[in-house]
Amino acid sequence: MRRRLSFAAWFTCLLLSGTAGADTAHPLQQVGSASLTGEATSPPIRLAQGAPAQVPAPSPAQAAADEPIGNVATLTGSATVTRNNASTPLKLQDDIFQNDVLQTSANSTLGVTFNDATTFNLTANAKITVDNYVYSDGGKQNAALFDITQGTIAFVAAAVAKTGDMKISTPSATLGIRGTTGLVEVPEGATAANANNVAIKLYPDAAGRVGQIEVNDRTGARLGFLTQGSSGFTIRPGMGPGRFAAVPLAISPQQALRDQGIVRQVHAAQNVGRQIVSQQRALRQANPNRNNPRNTSPARQNPTRQPGLQRQNTPRPGPQPTPGAPNRQGQSQPAPGAQRPNAAGAQQPGLQRPGLQRPGSANRPAPARRAAPAPKAKPEKRQR
Repeated sequence: MRRRLSFAAWFTCLLLSGTAGADTAHPLQQVGSASLTGEATSPPIRLAQGAPAQVPAPSPAQAAADEPIGNVATLTGSATVTRNNASTPLKLQDDIFQNDVLQTSANSTLGVTFNDATTFNLTANAKITVDNYVYSDGGKQNAALFDITQGTIAFVAAAVAKTGDMKISTPSATLGIRGTTGLVEVPEGATAANANNVAIKLYPDAAGRVGQIEVNDRTGARLGFLTQGSSGFTIRPGMGPGRFAAVPLAISPQQALRDQGIVRQVHAAQNVGRQIVSQQRALRQANPNRNNPRNTSPARQNPTRQPGLQRQNTPRPGPQPTPGAPNRQGQSQPAPGAQRPNAAGAQQPGLQRPGLQRPGSANRPAPARRAAPAPKAKPEKRQR
């Protein structure tokens, strides 16, 4: 009896403990389930998983590199532009792009005006590279770098030099332009190791104002300033290897007269170039899908015709309409090989009109008519 009571008590305790365990586990499952559901249905997580990958937009420098930055304002003789490792002859109003290499031939001149009205005038056998050009109206990061490697080139600075940083590099010196007109002479074959007698001159602007040219060597060391009109420096080797010095240049009357003619050409090119740049910019805005000479390729120049497309003026299979006789509404086309009726009532092949003879029978004699045979007389019956 005691064993039965103890077994019943033990079984009752076991049931109570199991029920208590079940009651205590149930709230934990709800909390855990709610937490997981909340995490799975949380709007931020759904948005993060469903958001497409964003493609980074092109930088302003990349977008500007594909846009024209200037135009050919004046041209005498012949000049070329090297772009994408290809040399192309230049024409008036041609677009100029960043990284273009401009070069003139013998007895030739080239005037180029950029978007801010900065203008260069290249004389014969001159060469310049547009290393960098960034300009926007009212921009605070305007900058330009032009590399003169050969020849005599005059320039007149404009908005970039006044609002930003304009520089001109030569084999032996780098010039900081502070809004002025100048002239640079680089002897043929000059290099960074052998760049003797590079001449830098400062002249008044068209309105008579005189700016400033800051002259540094290729390492950035200051060599001098030009602040007076009709003054200049000659860059010559200095103390130590790779060092240069700016020696004041005495400009002879003959050189001054020649330089004045080149300076007048660059001022005239600037006046013409302003109008050309404005016109070309308006054309690009009116027709943004026009061909860009910077992105030319054989596939774009000679596009392949897609299959299934008919070229214009290509005859299609089947009967073709007669020129000058449009198809009227409701009039069916004749079957292939059938003869069209002649609108003028002309004779069709194989048909004869009454009263007309065949061709070639006009000289043939008419066939003689045979006389009809006389009727035979019946024999008379004799009377007996």
